[in-house]
Amino acid sequence: MSARVNVLSIDFDRLDLTSAAERVARRYSNDERTFVITANPEFVMLSRRDRQLGAIARAADLVVADGTGVLLASRLLGDPLPSRVPGRLLVPAILGRIAPLGASVFLLGAGPGVAERAGAELARRIPRLRVVGAYAGTPAPAEDEAIRERIRAAAPRVLLVAYGMPAQERWIARNLPQVPSLRIAIGVGGVFDQLAGRVRLPPAMIHAVGFEWLWRLAFEPRRWRRQRVLPLFAALVVRQRVFGR
Repeated sequence: MSARVNVLSIDFDRLDLTSAAERVARRYSNDERTFVITANPEFVMLSRRDRQLGAIARAADLVVADGTGVLLASRLLGDPLPSRVPGRLLVPAILGRIAPLGASVFLLGAGPGVAERAGAELARRIPRLRVVGAYAGTPAPAEDEAIRERIRAAAPRVLLVAYGMPAQERWIARNLPQVPSLRIAIGVGGVFDQLAGRVRLPPAMIHAVGFEWLWRLAFEPRRWRRQRVLPLFAALVVRQRVFGR
């Protein structure tokens, strides 16, 4: 059995939440650099249209299924992923494992002041974690050097980037090689907003049945524009099932 599951040319690691967190923590212990992408159907569809983004996904060290759509697609393709790996759960799972090793984290992105509040919440939940910086910044390439200088000055081992998909993945791909202290970089989407209490988290039952996307849509109606690609995603998965491509 392959270690990865191919869904419309994006290879997802065959991992559940626990094994994904353990793999990243193990790589951290071994001083290996790890770029993590938490990908949903919208990311997959964007990667099909954008060769550069597709190349970023192929080069990532870990790609996990952050969404019910990818999980269902893998089952339809006859090569099921074990479970979803939501970014909001993966981030604390990783940090909780590496905090005792002296891990330090920098939070980049989201709205003004949100990264700072999210960092404070992470420090509260994970007492041994060192939060060494937080900054909203911007994903514009013109600002890259100024942001890198901030991060290099803080010398974190972990970088969480919340610019939204795919801007955060592009930012990491451009800048990770130029920040030598970093060992883990993750695009985290709306995780800062959730940690800061700006977004209502779904009840456990909603999470269990995989309807987090519907919950978020109810509270963020503007997301419907992103989800217009879902019918085409489903149709292409059926084509891959039938024709193998």
